[in-house]
Amino acid sequence: METQSSPKALTKLKSSCRSTELVLCCTSLLVMILLLFHLRTSFNSSFSYSRTSSASRAFLIKWKGLAIDSSSSSAQDHSKNTEALISKLRDSVTFLPLKDLRFVETAMLGHTWFISSMNDTHEENEAEHLYFPSEASKGRLLCMKGRNKEDGTKNSYAFAWPESLPESATLLKGLTFVSDTYYDYKNLWHGLTAMAPFVSWSIKNGCLRPNRWLLFHWGELRDQMGSWLYHLMQANFGEVEIVGFEAGANGPYCFEKAAVMRHNEGSMGKARKLQVFDLLRCKARGFCSINPAGKGQEFNEKGQPIIRLTLLMRRGSRSFKNATAVTEIFAKECAMVDGCVLKVVQSEDLSFCDQVKVMTGTDVVASPHGAQLTNMLFMDRNSSVMEFFPRGWLELAGVGQYAHHWMADQSGMRHRGAWWDPLVQEECPTPHNDLECFKFYKNGQVGHNETYFAEWARSILNQVRISKLEQATRSRSNLGACVC
Repeated sequence: METQSSPKALTKLKSSCRSTELVLCCTSLLVMILLLFHLRTSFNSSFSYSRTSSASRAFLIKWKGLAIDSSSSSAQDHSKNTEALISKLRDSVTFLPLKDLRFVETAMLGHTWFISSMNDTHEENEAEHLYFPSEASKGRLLCMKGRNKEDGTKNSYAFAWPESLPESATLLKGLTFVSDTYYDYKNLWHGLTAMAPFVSWSIKNGCLRPNRWLLFHWGELRDQMGSWLYHLMQANFGEVEIVGFEAGANGPYCFEKAAVMRHNEGSMGKARKLQVFDLLRCKARGFCSINPAGKGQEFNEKGQPIIRLTLLMRRGSRSFKNATAVTEIFAKECAMVDGCVLKVVQSEDLSFCDQVKVMTGTDVVASPHGAQLTNMLFMDRNSSVMEFFPRGWLELAGVGQYAHHWMADQSGMRHRGAWWDPLVQEECPTPHNDLECFKFYKNGQVGHNETYFAEWARSILNQVRISKLEQATRSRSNLGACVC
């Protein structure tokens, strides 16, 4: 018996098929939407801020999980897919010139020409800085390669996730301090202003100490600090290891954690600078086994406060033309003040700890302009500074001549003014070129004016005597344990 499908039955069957197809289509679309949402969530979460590699690891795990959920291939295939993804991320790491010549005219402004693709982190009263890994770096580490000491454009940097470091990369564990300065690490003043931000950052972050230092000048590698700066950092942080990178090493170096400073003191507030210099003073005294207890409250048999006046001399450029005459002037004025004790020292002959000891025992320092005046750091707060300049500086040196005025203010000292050797007669061979004329006068010696020096010394010693008598009635506030 043959059966024939009626038109109604056929229509019903087609309708049923279409409904099934629609359900399957909607279900597939929903799955795809959920899958894409999950993928996006996984990708975003993988770049959340973390100071470890957990975020980037989660990124790879979730990618792997998605591949397993959406495919029926074997576990071996999944592993190969993950490795392929890591390989692609590794290949995507791009090294850029450490010194970006596009910003040569604004080398110390904005994000600077050093690691120019990353903007600074700004925090109130703190120096601008970069930190890796961070939210700003999307969890990536800082990597560097090249050891050129003459051209910063031949050294380079890149950012990479911990699981996809560049081929042949060496991962340096722990915390690395990376510094780039426009000046140098040999000069006391320039070196101190480059290192102060790291001390500040350390204080803010629980007194963290670096495992190593990486130093640059204009993106050019530097493998050492000056002796004075080295010992100051050693006093504050412990052993100082400066990375020079191995000669002939082909692979880049990546840093598990890195704090980068490229503005020197930058936007550090005055209160923070005072805290930094207080800590450095405290640490240096401890490092050199110097106990300042009782200083500032010393009196002679007549009940007059002891005032320790130090002439901090230098040789060569910007030294006194007649150091003997200058010494005699100050010795005469000191002898006229009960309790005044004069010491004359040659800065070049002093070790680091000798300098700390001399300046710890100084209430008034008188010295020509120069790096040796950076040692005012080791005097007690409210100590006094007298500064002397050669001819031509007042007229031609610009704002740089006020560096020790600024330091005195930042470290809690009192800069009692300066004396500029007068430029009575123009001797510069190119009088219409200020820069060339400054170079002509820059390293000249400092003359003296007996009347002015005597009256100035007399006035300062009297002010210090009065201040010490007032201090005797108050407890000292800047002694005690170091902050770190």
